[in-house]
Amino acid sequence: GNQKATHLENSQGKKSQHAEEAIFYMNCRAAYLTVLKSSLENIKSKEQLSLVLQQAGRNPSQKTINKYWTSQTTSLNFDDFCAILKKEKPATKNELLEAFGKIDTDKAGYILHDELYKILTTRGDKMTWEEVATITQQADFNCSGKLDYNKFCELYLTTSEQCCKAARDRLEVDPRLRQQQFGNQTGSSSEGITLPVSKPSPRISRKADHKLAKGDSRAPSRPSSAQSGKASTSTTVTVGASSSRSTKLIIEPDTMKEWQCAQSKGCFYLEEDGEIISHKYRLHLPQRSAVCITIKPLNIPQAEGKSCHWLSVDTALFILKESETQENLQLVSFTELQHKETFGWRGELGSGLYWLLPFTTGCRLRKVKSQIPGEAQLVWRDEDGELALTKEFRAALLDVFETIDLDGNGLLSLEEYNFFELRTSGEKCDQEAWAVCKENFEMKKNELTRQGFMDLNLMEANDRDGDPWDLWVTLLSLGYNKALEMTEACPFVIDICAERCKPRIKAISLEPGGSQLSRALCRSVVNKGEAKVLDGSENIIIHTYKSGCRITSVIENKSENKVIIHVNNEQSKNCLNNRGLTVFAVEVAPKSTMVSQHVMPLNEQEEWIYSCVHSLV
Repeated sequence: GNQKATHLENSQGKKSQHAEEAIFYMNCRAAYLTVLKSSLENIKSKEQLSLVLQQAGRNPSQKTINKYWTSQTTSLNFDDFCAILKKEKPATKNELLEAFGKIDTDKAGYILHDELYKILTTRGDKMTWEEVATITQQADFNCSGKLDYNKFCELYLTTSEQCCKAARDRLEVDPRLRQQQFGNQTGSSSEGITLPVSKPSPRISRKADHKLAKGDSRAPSRPSSAQSGKASTSTTVTVGASSSRSTKLIIEPDTMKEWQCAQSKGCFYLEEDGEIISHKYRLHLPQRSAVCITIKPLNIPQAEGKSCHWLSVDTALFILKESETQENLQLVSFTELQHKETFGWRGELGSGLYWLLPFTTGCRLRKVKSQIPGEAQLVWRDEDGELALTKEFRAALLDVFETIDLDGNGLLSLEEYNFFELRTSGEKCDQEAWAVCKENFEMKKNELTRQGFMDLNLMEANDRDGDPWDLWVTLLSLGYNKALEMTEACPFVIDICAERCKPRIKAISLEPGGSQLSRALCRSVVNKGEAKVLDGSENIIIHTYKSGCRITSVIENKSENKVIIHVNNEQSKNCLNNRGLTVFAVEVAPKSTMVSQHVMPLNEQEEWIYSCVHSLV
């Protein structure tokens, strides 16, 4: 009986401990997601660390921040954040009263405002007079030039708990947030699946399994209850059914019969953290000419029953003029005209070099959970025991070949093959290795044929004695799922026609859009969009621009301080955005612009209403 009782107590104790840990990590998740895009994103500055700690109900001093962010610190991950919260307990009412009691030596329960100003602006983490004034002007705990610190402590603790509770409530009701993976801590509702990870350097990761979470991890979230009445502005745009795709792209074939054209293919690839990478291009025009530039998803014929997910993905091109230094690219224009799935631009360009930066909003090219009935078979053995590629895998490889054959000549040059290698293995093939390929696989004019590409993959399967692991690493990194469907990539094709000269286009790199694309995107929206000043805050401007079936909003912060803007789309109808959340918050650095969100219709055959409120937190 005693043994059973002891066992029961131990069992209950463990359950209680587990429950406490679950609550702790839930609070960590909630705080982390109010500031950062996902748990996979690191804390990158002292300011971010302070903000995340405050969201977790802490009030860290500069001394505390400096303890965890030293001169050697470059970033902190979610696990580091959890460890800090375990050490830095939230202040209790007794601790707060004790601190005020050291100032209130008469034990009157009040502190004169003059005394408070003197202490808070000269000791410890010194506050400004304006910051202290925000405390002394609160009627809830101030009267006749005195601060009632008992009431202040009560309100402080209540507000802190309400903030934490609001974040927890948001986490609980939103499955996209609840199912995110946080460092080594995964929500109980997330189902883990073991897959080879498609990263820029999979050769390193092939040696080990990786856990992936099925959940969407995209944007920092802030519950609607956290809105502030300080300053706000609302924007509403109503778009009729299918009208978003009816913008006339003026490209008349008969007027362009004599124009000279160039073409290149490319691809958007979705990374594990939701980032999108793509090919980038350099365009050369020998002389000034009228030019027409278009981009659209590449239509690869699919086997019956296979859906072409990528054909609904939006595409765009930003055209930048190259100057003496690549860092100072000048935005010329972008493909704002739309006809069905094609986006284009037509105008006059001077002679010289230009950069073409492909772009997609991420509204439709994004991480999604889907049920896959079973893993496709890639290889099989014939009657003689020889390995062979299955029909389904061969079809997928032919599609891959079509995508990576950038110039569309039916052959892979070393340059084209290296883009494929960089994406799937993180390495490049040099001339010596290419010569070895030439000896073993079919080539024409020093370029790999389709059959040669097939044989190359079969050799890889033979090297692993039929184990498809390496083949799956390749396919997953190219956006395929285990059913051999391309769901996390979007191949596209760029066409350039010039009236007076032969244009030349060349793929230069395969990488994220980076700062050049971000600046170009923000500049285009600021130049073309509708500007609205936040009521009550003249330094914060919301720019909104509709182009075809897309709406983009950009936040411009002209002030000297960083701001946090609360974004609420709860009144929108038939819309989806790139962040995957209806309500969220974004932090905008001083004197800068940043994208708030991209929005597209969920169903283009129905009317959609974009209704968004931006407010200052």
